[in-house]
This record gives sequence, C-alpha cells and structure tokens, in this order.
Amino acid sequence: MGWKHRRRHGRRGRFPKPVSIGKVPTTDRFTPTPQGNPEPIHIELAELEALRLVDLEGLSQEDAGERMGVSRGTVWRLIQSARKKTAQALTEGRPIRIAPFVSERNHSP
Repeated sequence: MGWKHRRRHGRRGRFPKPVSIGKVPTTDRFTPTPQGNPEPIHIELAELEALRLVDLEGLSQEDAGERMGVSRGTVWRLIQSARKKTAQALTEGRPIRIAPFVSERNHSP
C-alpha cells in the first residue's frame, strides 16, 4: 500500500491529506484506436483509486474513504471527477494518462 500526495490548486489553503493507494496500476496510459483528439486527459491516481474502490469493488463511499484515509465527501469529489474525465475520453476518443505515483519519501513540500 502506498501514499499519494496531492497538490493544492491555487496559492491559499492547507495542503490536501495524502491518500492511501491500495493498488497502483500497471499501466500509465490508455489510447483509443482510432484516436479522435491526440490531447490526453489526465486522471490522478487518487481519482482512479476512488473509482476502483466504489465502482469495481462495490464499496460504499464511506468505506472507500476509510480505506483511503480521507472523508466521504473527498471520495465523492474524486469519483465525480474521475467519471467525468472517463466519459469525456470515451466520447471524444482521447487518450487517458494516469498521473505518476509519488511516494511519501520522494515528496518535498
């Protein structure tokens, strides 16, 4: 199990809590054939993990939040973002890039 540090968006506010990642994917991209738009859609590892826990493993958002070490609301936001990005990539024929894993040891705020 690893940790993924997320980056805050903007200059103010606290840094997001690290998210516990249960399974790191074996690939970092998916490319459709034929490709509609070559510009990839980037999905964060935390978004992918929330999507995997809720949609693939069938956990509730609350249980997924406990596994990931974040609140249910955070899981909901991650799932909404991941679903939107996935639907956009599928309908527009765009590749999906998965953000690289950042371990706790390699992170410097």
